Amino acid sequence: MSQYIMLIPIALPILCGAVIPLFHFNSAKKRRLYVGGVTILNTLLMLAVMFCVRPEGDFMLLNMAGKLSVSFHVDGLGCVFGTLIAVLWPIATFYAFEYMKHEGRENTFFTFFTMTYGITVGIAFASNLMTLYLFYELLTFVTLPLVMHGMSKKSVFAGRRYVTYSVGGAAFAFIGIAFILTFGDSIHFVYGGVLNGTYTNVQEQLLRVAYVVTAFGFGVKAAVFPFYRWLPTASVAPTPVTALLHAVAVVKAGAFAILRITYYSFGTGLLAGSFAQYILMGAALITILFGSAMALKETHLKRRLAYSTISNLSYIVFGASLMTPAGFTGALTHMIVHGAIKITLFFCAGAVLYKTGKEYVYDLKGMGKQMPVTFSCFTLASAALVGVPPLPGFLSKWNLAGAALKAGNGLAVAGVVVLLISAMLTAVYLFSVVISSCFPSKNGTQPECVRCEANSYMTVPLVLLCVTVVLLGVFSHSLTEVFSRIAEGGSML
Repeated sequence: MSQYIMLIPIALPILCGAVIPLFHFNSAKKRRLYVGGVTILNTLLMLAVMFCVRPEGDFMLLNMAGKLSVSFHVDGLGCVFGTLIAVLWPIATFYAFEYMKHEGRENTFFTFFTMTYGITVGIAFASNLMTLYLFYELLTFVTLPLVMHGMSKKSVFAGRRYVTYSVGGAAFAFIGIAFILTFGDSIHFVYGGVLNGTYTNVQEQLLRVAYVVTAFGFGVKAAVFPFYRWLPTASVAPTPVTALLHAVAVVKAGAFAILRITYYSFGTGLLAGSFAQYILMGAALITILFGSAMALKETHLKRRLAYSTISNLSYIVFGASLMTPAGFTGALTHMIVHGAIKITLFFCAGAVLYKTGKEYVYDLKGMGKQMPVTFSCFTLASAALVGVPPLPGFLSKWNLAGAALKAGNGLAVAGVVVLLISAMLTAVYLFSVVISSCFPSKNGTQPECVRCEANSYMTVPLVLLCVTVVLLGVFSHSLTEVFSRIAEGGSML
């Protein structure tokens, strides 16, 4: 009976979000109470499911044909992604209450924003490849109105590019389902993979090709090179959307799916040491360098952070491509760490845009004095992403570098050099913003306002996120232990 509870945190926000247009809220306060209440309740339900009830077995919602079913299960990897969602979503929601005042069409925004919560949980709790694929596709279409919220020419173009890339990637990912159905004992996620081993040498090579195609298909949402263009374009969306796209929902769903198919569907026994491993690893390393270099070149702050996301997502893909428990541990660490850090950076950029309208790096000179809380948070998050110890970015990069050295192959060792170069580029493109904000403009112009800090709806989430980042660093050893257990096939607890 406890298995039914898994469905509630998926269905509740989807249904509650879908009926928002029917309520015709006549005041922002009522809408905030409703959306905030649903979000907090759903977070509590998620945490209860993952850490208190912990239902055993699968809950099958729908059996379509033989092996094909829509079913849910809570395992260690799902708990990691689920915890990231549960912690960050309420913070993002309260930030959005203030930010969306000036964007308009708030009922429409919170309809899809709330529904996205449930669909992302569906990805985390998916017990098989079919369910993951279904919610992966739903995520594209429920976030499309969020990307296009402004309905300007740029917003519409961003939406078209986003849906084109995402649907195209999903079409390639579907190939993986066909091969797993044909050569697997089931399509359920089982640590170590589900392939039955009854195939010829030619079929073995075809399975590896299918894995590469599937990984790149899911990798579209993770912005793996060369399928990255949609992500910087999508930065035209309101900041609460871009923050969740870049830190929690869409891009992490892509990285999460790659971890699933690598360790729980195809299995590392088939892939490790083959061309499939090296193609994915090479793509990840190229993306890390490319994203960092483009971020350094970009002058628009949100797009700079978008290119940073492209780079950092492939840290997770690189960890997955090592195909060892240590690499899996590093990937999980960076998934959590990057989520907390990047949403902080985007919220800082959003606060500046909301209060001053400034969105380019060269316009931020002296802004640190006008918005001390915002830029203090930006500085802390920047240091964490660079990897300054004892902040958590150091932990995730240390785990990935250590795993790469243990892997022993030349490409993995080259990955350590790539991580170091990326860290240096990250320091330049983030600390240049911090330094610029500390010194006033040389032309002597007076600031538009002496104190431009946003109100508590935006500053409190920033402070809470910074506390979260610090705590991730403080409890880094415990985090590594938990992730190591999961990487060995165990549970989160």
